[in-house]
Formats: sequence, structure tokens, C-alpha cells
Amino acid sequence: MEFRLLGPVELYTDDGQLISLQRRQERLMLAVLLLDPDRVVSAERLIGVLWGQRPPATARATLQALISRVRKAVRVAAGPNADGQVRLLALGEGYRLSVPSESVDLHRFQRMVEGARILTDPLRRSERLTAALDLWRGPALADAATGTVRQRLCGGLEESRLTALLDRIDADLAAGRHRELVSELAELVVDHPLQERLHGQLMLAFYRSGRRADALAAYRDARRLLVTELGLEPGPSLRDLHAAVITDSPVLDPAFGSGSGAAVVTAAAGAEPSTASGSGTPGRAGSARGVGEPPLAVVPAQLPAGVAAFVGRTAYLSRLDALVPDGTDERHDPTIVTITGTAGVGKTSLALRWAHQARRWFPDGQLYTDLRGFDPEATSASPSEVLHAFLHALQVPAQRIPAMPAAQSSLFRSLLADRRMLIVLDNAQNADQVRPLLPGSAGSMVVITSRNRLSGLTVIEGAHPMHVDLLTTGEARKLLANRLGVERAAAEPDAVDEIISHCSRLPLALAIVAARAAANPHFPLTVIANELRAARGGLDAFDGDETFTGVRAVFSWSYRALDPRAARLFRLLSLHPGPDIAAPAAASLAGVPVREVRPLLATLTGAHLLFEQSPGRYGSHDLLRAYATELAHVHEAASERGQAQRRLFDHYLHTADLANRLLYPGQQLMSLAAPGPGVAVAELAAPRQAVAWFASEQRVLLGVINQAAENGFDRHTWQLAGILTTFFHRCGLWHTMAATQQTVVTAASRITDSAGRAHLHRSLAVAIAALGRDDDAQAHLEFALDQFRELGDANSEADTHMGLVWVHGRLGQPELGLYHAEQALALWRKTGQLSGQANALNNIGWWHAHLGHYEQALAYCGEALTLHREIGDDRHGEAVTLDSLGFIHHHLGQHDRAVALYEQALERYREVSSRYYESRTLTRLGELHLAAGDPPLAGRTWRQALAILDELTHPDADQLRDRLAALPG
Repeated sequence: MEFRLLGPVELYTDDGQLISLQRRQERLMLAVLLLDPDRVVSAERLIGVLWGQRPPATARATLQALISRVRKAVRVAAGPNADGQVRLLALGEGYRLSVPSESVDLHRFQRMVEGARILTDPLRRSERLTAALDLWRGPALADAATGTVRQRLCGGLEESRLTALLDRIDADLAAGRHRELVSELAELVVDHPLQERLHGQLMLAFYRSGRRADALAAYRDARRLLVTELGLEPGPSLRDLHAAVITDSPVLDPAFGSGSGAAVVTAAAGAEPSTASGSGTPGRAGSARGVGEPPLAVVPAQLPAGVAAFVGRTAYLSRLDALVPDGTDERHDPTIVTITGTAGVGKTSLALRWAHQARRWFPDGQLYTDLRGFDPEATSASPSEVLHAFLHALQVPAQRIPAMPAAQSSLFRSLLADRRMLIVLDNAQNADQVRPLLPGSAGSMVVITSRNRLSGLTVIEGAHPMHVDLLTTGEARKLLANRLGVERAAAEPDAVDEIISHCSRLPLALAIVAARAAANPHFPLTVIANELRAARGGLDAFDGDETFTGVRAVFSWSYRALDPRAARLFRLLSLHPGPDIAAPAAASLAGVPVREVRPLLATLTGAHLLFEQSPGRYGSHDLLRAYATELAHVHEAASERGQAQRRLFDHYLHTADLANRLLYPGQQLMSLAAPGPGVAVAELAAPRQAVAWFASEQRVLLGVINQAAENGFDRHTWQLAGILTTFFHRCGLWHTMAATQQTVVTAASRITDSAGRAHLHRSLAVAIAALGRDDDAQAHLEFALDQFRELGDANSEADTHMGLVWVHGRLGQPELGLYHAEQALALWRKTGQLSGQANALNNIGWWHAHLGHYEQALAYCGEALTLHREIGDDRHGEAVTLDSLGFIHHHLGQHDRAVALYEQALERYREVSSRYYESRTLTRLGELHLAAGDPPLAGRTWRQALAILDELTHPDADQLRDRLAALPG
């Protein structure tokens, strides 16, 4: 008997007779059961795979009929001598197919591949892998699965096939078959253009065949494809191989190590070669920890703190423990769990309690995000926003994160391949929001919380659903006893039970009541129970749900206990976009000094109407935010709500402007109207404080821009977006910056302010140029230039010319860069803006140097340096000019003078902590030492620069590492 999945789905008897399964659904059902042999597959999942998310009313009856036909076919194939080894049984709400694993071609393939990888003889390894690959007769489940179902069921299988093929090619390379491989590899890179390991194997086959030029051309082709399709440079493994080809490294000799492609690349990277050929998944660059790539330097540990007074839920915790992948099964997909239930039932608390307990099972780290799926005010998190944050946590430099969400998701899956990571996705709105965030291979586990059932994930992705119910009465009693003290709770058991009843056994409501009771230890619990009884019915029910009638009564009871000032602040906080707020912003909402708002925040925190999620930053449960929103619309006039929002937006606008001026004192900044009465601007006095403020408020600022645009605060919208441009640019947050600017541009149809439109286009140009869209950036800048010229805003016109200087430099157009720098200088001389003049003079000199006009360059940069020193407040600008002068003297052949200027520039950069610019000057200083015939000193200097670039996770590090590898000696 034989089951075949690696091609069309087929079933054969022992004597080779094909057993017909005429309907596609029969073949698909058999395949799903065979993918997980000896495991129960739920009827719900089978229905989802067969009919999708909208099954017919007769689905269960049809499913039973299909099961019956498949069972009959399996029995015929097994014959009378199966001895009970082959059985298709109905168990509970699902079905289990038990078959000998050797009867399924997929499982034979997997065992043969694993057996091949332990063989040290490359010829035997190649033969075993060839035999395994011969089991494939076409795409897996070729006549059974289509569309999304095929992608989910077969994606991992096709990757396993490609990985085995790559391993076989490595074995053939190690056996010296490089000449025979060239034509095969040339075809494979066409079929799999983004597979870096294949490109590396083709380069190695070319090189060993005496075709070094073709090997280098193959690298150029690979790089062009990766940059064009993904916006990414080749990974370290391919770059190391490229450097080895350039230098004719001995590691490329077939006699080195095992001679396989994997071993060669590992050796080129400076690691010990492996005896096996590697089993990385065939994603981008093989896998996240592919050949020659180190593990993460910092393991992500993003789980927020759990709830201190967590009680019960033991059955849920045990079930989660049982679902942890142990590495012994043959699953190809990640383990996905959906924790669903009503608002306030404790889904997040359960997920975090278990996640903290389970960290030891996920040594490669834990990722967490709040998807804000049900926040009444804030916009839900987009998959692209979350992927950007996750990729950053996985130490992908911002500049290497793809612009397109699909490419981000692909890179994320590649990074998680072969890792054991826990991913907690909190407050998901629907399945589409989380699908791009799911890993693509087994080993990792995803825990998702949501108020919705997310049945699509159960149906298509095979997620394990877990519906969280209300606390049992016993658990609720324990929660109150833990919060109030056992003796106090035991003294009034009837009052405790009435409190539990009024709170509907909902953990959130119980916590709020317990907080007030604990704050008033002399109040009899009977009094609290009576107050809750009186509060019921004071508000309309939440969509008629009796659970929420009690919960809202608890909110009402707790709210009424507040003094008027705290109650007003609670209402006004609903106007903040979230996810959290600091005291100065809260003070601005209320229109009171910061010293007065802090006790009010403490009062709300003590009443469990807020929580302090980190020192000085306050958040709130979305149910409470919804309740506060209702109260605000009842008790605050529309005009007062508008004034509070204006004060809030003024706070963020003027604090961002202050931070910007601290960080970039020489920059041309827009002028703002004075903040309105009652606005508290955060107290920032040093660049370090400014950086910390931007970092802590980043997500809030994006929400503020969206909220301001939605509510018609157009001036705040474009001014805040413009102010954030420089910080986002210097930090490499270009996707965030582009999304922010695009939000503003979407609202631009309402902006009648021509200056606002011009600033918008200039800011958007910076964002999209940094993402590689230089032509589009040029168009935006030229539009802004025309607008500023019509407005007569010479300073902004000059600043836009400097933006064009930058873009033309990126486009390799020094003549145009020089032209715009000269235009900027002329304008700034008219306005008397000295720091702008110094900046323009330096850029004019820089482009003259790149055009070979070194004497002219020297004169312009010398004038810029003199002006910078006269101004005296821009050490960074002075350092940039010293760097330009060092470059000029280098090309004038004045080695000692160039060294002295570069060292002065480094000193200035270090004074102001300009780490990236310091690395650029170190790189040029290394070039100077190399040109002077001192490769060892050049190497030491470049290693200093490389340390900084690695610290900043900047993509320039990879290019510098290549240059270090190519140094002679």
C-alpha cells in the first residue's frame, strides 16, 4: 500500500493497483489527514479546507459522506492483511487516519533527507538526496489543493523540496561536480530569482570551472534582482562569497573543508566549516541563521508585565502548555492559538501569565504587540506597522526593511525559520490583520487574543481556538480575597457574593471594585454591595448584553466616587489617541499645570481607571476608554472638547519643536504660533532628553497626526509632520515617516494654506528619497520649490534647494547638486541666515571636489569653516565641513593635512555624539591610509567605523565589511 502526496494525490494497493478517488474533495480530505497522521483533525478544519469560510448548510452531512468514501478507498488499498494498522476513525469532533509512516511518500522523503544530512561522504549524500527528490512527481497535492488552501498546506512542503535540492547541489559541489552543475544552476536561478543560496552556488560553480568573471557577473545579477524586487542588498553569506572570489581566497578551493557551497561561505565569513551541507529553509538568504550568520546579539524579550493578582485559569494554562511544539512531530506550520472572549474577561492577562511562564521553551525570544483592534479612539495597528517594529527587534537595519508589506512579511518569515520564538498578538480585530504576522514554519508559537472568534484562522491556518469564559464564582472569590485580605472577605461572604454578581464575574470589574474597597479598609463590604446595587440601571446596557449592564454599573459607581477634577480628567483622557500618555500631555488636555495633574493621575490609577504601564506613562483598558468617551460627550460641550484637543495638539507640536531645536540647532526650522493658554510644554534641556522624548512618544505622535487630520486641525497636522521629518530621517524610520506624510497628503485637499502644502511636499520628499524613490522625491521638492518661490519664503526656498542637492547626489548628478547648492547660498545671503550659508558653502565645495575642482572646493569649504566658527553653536556643521576639507586635501595629495582635518572632525562628532557621521569620517580616513600604502592601519580604522555601524545596525556596515575582507594581507 502506498499514499502519494508529492504530486497528484494517489492511493495504491500492495500490488500496484491505483485506487480511484474521483472527486477533488476526496483527494484533498485524504491529503489533509495524511499530512498529520495519527492526529485528530477537527471537523471544523476539514470543512474550512474543503469549502472555505462560507460552507454550505449541508457541509457536515457532505463531510460524513466524503469520510465514508475515503474510508472505503483506504480499506481497499490496505487489503485484508493490514492487521489494523490502517484505520480512519471518528474521534470526538474530528477524525484520525492511522497509517504506517513509510507508506506515505512525504514522510519517506523527510526521513531520507534527514538520513542524508548525517552522511559525511558527499557522493553518498548526493545519491540519497537524489533518491529522495525522485519521489516528487510534480507540485505537492497537485490535483487536490488550490488557491489559499494550497498556499497554506503546501508552502512548507515546497520549501522542504527546494532545501533538499540545494543540499544535493552542495554535495555535488563538494564532490567536484562543479562543471556539470553550471547549466542546471543557471536554469534554477531563473526559476528562483530571490534565492540567495542558489546564486552563491552558481558563483562557486563558475569560479571552480575557471570562469571567475562569470562568477562576479552572477553576483551583480543577483544583487540587481534583490535590490529591484525587495529593496535589499544581498545578505552577509553572499557578500562574503563575493569578497572571497575577488581575493581568490583559498577557501574556494574544492580541497578546503568539505568543499560544499555552505562550507565555503561559512569559511569565507570566518566561521568553522560544517561537515554537513546545512538545512536552512530556502527563504531569503537561506534562513535567518543561515550559513555563516551569527545568532541575534540581543534576544527580543518584549513581553509586558503580567497582572500581579492573577487567579485561577489552570485549565487554560495547562492546555496552552500542551500545545507547545516539542520538535518531535512532523508539522510544517507554526502552532497558532486564538484566545477569545468578551471584553474585560482577562484574555490579555491569561496570555501574558502563560507567556512569562513559557519563556524557557522559546530561547530565541518573545515578540509582543498590541494590535489595538478594539480601541474606541486609536487606529488599529496595520500589519506593516507591526512588521516594521518586529523586524527592528530582530535587528534588521531600518534601511533594509522592504517598503512593501508583502516583502516585509516574507522577510519576517525568513528570519523566524529554524528559530523557536513566541509571538503574542494582543487585541486582534480580524484574521486579515494577523495573517501577515504569522511565521511560515514549525518551531515558533503564536498566541492571539481577540473579542472576535477569528474562525478564519481556525479553518485555514489550523489555529487552536480557546474561548475564555467568565471567572468561576470560586475564582472570583479568590481574586477578591487576594485583593482585600482573606479575613475581610470571609467576614462578609454574602456581600462578597453580591459584589461578584454585580460585577458579572468579570475580572476587570472585580479589580476596579477591589481597588476602591482596598483604599477604604473601614468600609463594610455590605455598603459597597449596596452602592453597586443602586448604580445598576443608571446607564443603558451595552447593546443589550446583561454582562455589560453590571460592568458599566461598576464603572459608574467607581467614577462617581471621584472628585470633580479627577472625573473631568478621566473624561478628557478619552480624547487622547493613545496608546499611553505622559503627565504634560494630560495637563494640557485638562488645561492645568503639570504639578496639579499628577495627583489626579494618581487618583485615577488608584481607582484602577488608569494603569501606569511604565514610569510616568499611563494607559487604560479600551472598555474604560469607551465609557470615558460616552461621559465626555454627555458632560463636555463640543466647544470644550475642541479646546481640549487644541491644547493637546499644541503640547505635542511645541514639545516636538523644542526637541528638534535641541537636536538640530543649525537647521532651518518653521516658525510656529505661540501655544494657547493652558498648554504644558515638556521640560527638555539637553539633546539626550530630546531623543528620549521622541522615542517614548513615537507611536503617540503618529496617532496625534492622524487624529488632528481627522478632526480638521490642518495646521497642527502639517506642522507636526514636518517637524518630525528630521528626527525620523536621522533615525532611519523612513517607512514611519512616509506613512505619516502620506496621511497628511491625504488630508491636503482641505489645506488651503499654500505654505502648509509646500512643507508637506518637502517633508514627503525626504521620506520617499530615503526609501529609494529619488525621482518621485525630486518631483515633490520641485513642487515645494515653486510654492515657496510664489510665497516669497526665501529661507524655505533655500532649504528646499538643499533637499534637491541631496537627491541629485543620490542620483549621481553632481552638476545639478552644485547648481542647487549655489541657489541656496544666494537666497540665504539675501536673508542673512548664517548657518544656512555655511551649510550651502560646504556643499558647494563638496560637489566641486567630486567634479575634480579641488582648489575651488578648498576655497568654498574654507569659507564655510570660518563662518561655522564665527556662529559658534553648530559643532556638527563644523565637523561636516572639516570632513569635506579632509577629503579635499586627500585628493590634493596632502596626506598629513588630510589626517589632521579628519581627526578634528572626529573630535567634533564625538563632542555631539554624531555616531553615524563619525563612522563616515573613519571610513574616509581608512581610505586615506590605504592610499598611503598602509593596509594594516586602514584595517584598524575601518574596524572602528564598523563597530559604530554595527552598533547602529546600519546597512553601510555590510559594504565596509566587504572592503575589510578584500584588504591585502
